[in-house]
Amino acid sequence: MSSQGDALQQAHTDYEQHMRTCRQCYADNAHCAVAKHLLRLYNNARRSGARQGVRDR
Repeated sequence: MSSQGDALQQAHTDYEQHMRTCRQCYADNAHCAVAKHLLRLYNNARRSGARQGVRDR
């Protein structure tokens, strides 16, 4: 369970860091392909965690 939370946190951190450092994402306020991919990874990790929580009940 801890590794699932770690994966979710890491995906969120990666996305947020990219949004702060990518010129296109930061200056133009438009998501580049990398940001879209990182957000997709974060959303997948979040959904996986939610499904795992339902199974644990």
